[in-house]
Amino acid sequence: MRTVDLAIIGAGTAGLTAAATAAAHGIDVLVIEQLAPGGQIATVERIRNFPGFAEGIGGYELGPMLQAQAAEAGADFLLDSVTRIEPAEGGGFLVHAAEDTVSARTVLLAMGSRRRTLDVPGEAELEGRGVSHCAACDGHFFRGKAVVVAGGGDSAFDEAEVLAEHVGQVTIVHDGAAPVAQARTVERVTALPNVRVIAGARVSAVEGASEVERILLDGAPAEPAAGLFVYVGLVPNSAIVADLVEIDAAGRIVADASFETAQQGLFVAGDLRSGAVALLASAAGDGAAAALAAVRHLRAMERR
Repeated sequence: MRTVDLAIIGAGTAGLTAAATAAAHGIDVLVIEQLAPGGQIATVERIRNFPGFAEGIGGYELGPMLQAQAAEAGADFLLDSVTRIEPAEGGGFLVHAAEDTVSARTVLLAMGSRRRTLDVPGEAELEGRGVSHCAACDGHFFRGKAVVVAGGGDSAFDEAEVLAEHVGQVTIVHDGAAPVAQARTVERVTALPNVRVIAGARVSAVEGASEVERILLDGAPAEPAAGLFVYVGLVPNSAIVADLVEIDAAGRIVADASFETAQQGLFVAGDLRSGAVALLASAAGDGAAAALAAVRHLRAMERR
């Protein structure tokens, strides 16, 4: 069984920034990730709110860049799925993954979140047959067709812009009086000739025999469509530590000013943290600060 100073669970922006920061301080760091580097951003066509990229950058580019930086600093990586974390006798933690178990003196939780579903009739049944959460992955399948985007935030409008390059018509549906996306983003996307917005409406069902054919709405007529792209928020991936830490009403992990949870030596960073701002720049800052807190914790342990 491998023993490390710091095990980082998740290779999103927070996790990879933390890995680079901690490894640069001479800490033995292992990043455990079940998918590709970058986490959710790996499927984003164009990121416009990360510092240093005035024209934006593809998530599929940013993720590997952050991983390369962490690897250059000395961090190691393990492709596996963490199933459980438990305190170890004598201190530290045992990180149980599908294929291996790692002994870690400290752990940083950076698993992020997953896309929230609408939980309406037909959505689950037609997942992968017109229902999607990734415009960059699936947009080209709907060339010349009509699609609906559910959501009024930045993700919904950004992904609608990606879809507009491929499809015939994009209809953005959100239940507020006005979208909550950034004003410049809304202005840019709604100016596209094949994008329209339906406000004050909610998707109530997805219909189709073997693939999506129409989207039923509360507050507006049904929309004939070949696809539905869902961007209605995130669900924190906190379940594997629910018995170890304090979790707020939204499912995020509560931590102190040093990013340490109720379990000594167990830290959290990124949008998994209670009170975090859902911006990539904030996730990077979280990762760096949490990594430094873990380094200080390890140094204090060595002095005892």
